[in-house]
Amino acid sequence: MTIYEALEKDHVAVKKLLADLVALNKDDDQRRHQILEQIKDDLIPHARAEEAVLYNSLRMLDKAKDIAMHGFREHMEAEALLRSLQAMDKLDTSWKETAWKLKEAIEHHIQDEEGRLFTIAKQLFTQDEAVAMAEAFETLKPKIKEEGFVQQTLDMVANLMPPRFSQKFKTFDITRR
Repeated sequence: MTIYEALEKDHVAVKKLLADLVALNKDDDQRRHQILEQIKDDLIPHARAEEAVLYNSLRMLDKAKDIAMHGFREHMEAEALLRSLQAMDKLDTSWKETAWKLKEAIEHHIQDEEGRLFTIAKQLFTQDEAVAMAEAFETLKPKIKEEGFVQQTLDMVANLMPPRFSQKFKTFDITRR
């Protein structure tokens, strides 16, 4: 399996969850809680692993730096919407409009990624590299899923840092005083 196939598989799953979410009746609180939790559990590890493996590989190449950074920005926007939606869900406030915004943002991101980004990446990486990236991506996802919110956020920041700084940042112990 290549990185492109691994990402597309995840994209199909999250689009299905988002469609289920926006189709819910406003009063179906229990199902909404379950779907939001599943979206978080799928989307955050996907994004962090994708950033670490694919986006960071692309941004090291002049031809792909801009599109990789565009992907990072879209991840941050989608995650902000998801976190807002989670807060709204806990407060029982109107969540439907934000759910639609999240769905639209993620679908736009997927379209960009599977179109422009994959096209550029396939020109820059060999088949063997794409397979190795998929293996690294699939290995990272469960590790990231086990992390808490703070560590996942630190991972996002580390993914945006230049490589010479990111490894030290990733291993920084936040519990140390």
